[in-house]
Amino acid sequence: MFENVYRLIQSHGTIILHRHKSPDGDALGSQIGLKHIILENWPEKRVYMVGDAAGRYAFMEDSVMDEVPDEAYTGALAIVLDTSAKALISDGRWPLAADTARIDHHIFVEQICDTEVTDTGFESCCGLVTQFAVECGLRVPRLAAQSLFTGMVTDSGRFRFDSTTARTFRLAAFLMEQPIETNGLYRNLYANDLEQVRLKAKFMEKIRLTANGVAYIYTTREEMETLGADLFTVSRGMVGVMNDIKGVDIWVNFTECPEGVACELRSVYQNINPVAVKYGGGGHQKASGATVADRQTAMAMLSDLDEMAGTAHE
Repeated sequence: MFENVYRLIQSHGTIILHRHKSPDGDALGSQIGLKHIILENWPEKRVYMVGDAAGRYAFMEDSVMDEVPDEAYTGALAIVLDTSAKALISDGRWPLAADTARIDHHIFVEQICDTEVTDTGFESCCGLVTQFAVECGLRVPRLAAQSLFTGMVTDSGRFRFDSTTARTFRLAAFLMEQPIETNGLYRNLYANDLEQVRLKAKFMEKIRLTANGVAYIYTTREEMETLGADLFTVSRGMVGVMNDIKGVDIWVNFTECPEGVACELRSVYQNINPVAVKYGGGGHQKASGATVADRQTAMAMLSDLDEMAGTAHE
């Protein structure tokens, strides 16, 4: 599966790694992990990571992005990780590279690169990168293992989501042959300070239900300013407060932002990805996202989700 990617890495002296905007643990983990796998096995190569800041995942080692001039792309290989659509790529210069490749586990939206390895059967892009190392017999140093394990944990919901398979655990066991410090990792990922707990409580109070039981939260720009929280904390970070509500199988978090309204869609059973794609987004069957122009469009999305929930109850 990875023969062409392996060949491209071998044949380029400069490799520039991209991933999606507003990175999560999987995007950063696959980026950092692949970087250090390449450097471990081809120490003569120049490997750079580009994109926006790590945000709440800045605790991850080597998560600071590189400043790369345009001319660095000349003759280089650009690899796009954990990204389903061109509009979602952080740093749009990847087409400047001589060759491009993509490794991704999201539902296919469009072709992005010349060479593509996409497989929705993996719980995470980090799982795919780990499989790449295993299949190609590559050494995985400690930092790569730590980063890849982090992404596997976050995208599988601590190995809870039904995307988790026997292969997930085999690859996680392979990574854990390195000295991964799991206590610190889980504290960084899931421990909340008192202010975060209070913030979650505020968002729990904001939960509303549609006629067919879709849970949703809507946060305006004015509320965002009052809260003093960043977009990731409110949008991706607070969608989880609607997890595990009895009778709720679909939920969505709407957050107004400079680009419009960020939408995080989740479900237990239904494939909500087509709704995200309809509104210019993408992702997975049960976890997708999109950014729409305004509140009216967000409410149209909510109506579509409510209709889906109603059909499921029939």
